[in-house]
Amino acid sequence: MTQFTTHTLESAPAAARPLLEAAKSKLGFIPNLYGNLAEAPAVLQAYFDLSAQFDKTSFTPVERQVVLLAISTENNCEFCVAAHSVIARQMAKAPNAVVDALRASTPLPDARLEALAVFTRTVVRDRGFVSPTALDAFLKAGFTRRQVIEVVLGVSMKTLSNYVNHLTGTKTNSEFAAEAWKRAA
Repeated sequence: MTQFTTHTLESAPAAARPLLEAAKSKLGFIPNLYGNLAEAPAVLQAYFDLSAQFDKTSFTPVERQVVLLAISTENNCEFCVAAHSVIARQMAKAPNAVVDALRASTPLPDARLEALAVFTRTVVRDRGFVSPTALDAFLKAGFTRRQVIEVVLGVSMKTLSNYVNHLTGTKTNSEFAAEAWKRAA
């Protein structure tokens, strides 16, 4: 089906190997996304750099996962929805009801997080051409102009991974299988 290799430490280009080794050391395995990004070591590095910068934003860990899951569901990325569902629940400690609503693209039970999800999806859908009404609603929910721009960083990061996953046919790792997700037909 795919013309791409999900690289391992042994098959990856030499420049990607240290990056994959670091990921394996940190996570205990190499996510298939990373194996596919390894085809282009500079892109794998860019993804890690974007992720590190997104972690430095003013969003809480739960809010960051809301952004990343909202983008991934909007872009129909099966791999990223599964991976970020695990991260949201296990690492960020997001409430199950929030993760479940994000996965189903239904309203979140928390008004602030719902405003974040709606704004994030709007940025993706409208390719940044967000209406003044949508922007005002986000700001009135208690978010800042800084966070408007930080959402765009999240969109940049997830667009990179979502699109690579689509192009390469990334399979969900067994470590994320409990959160497997299928896009609507």
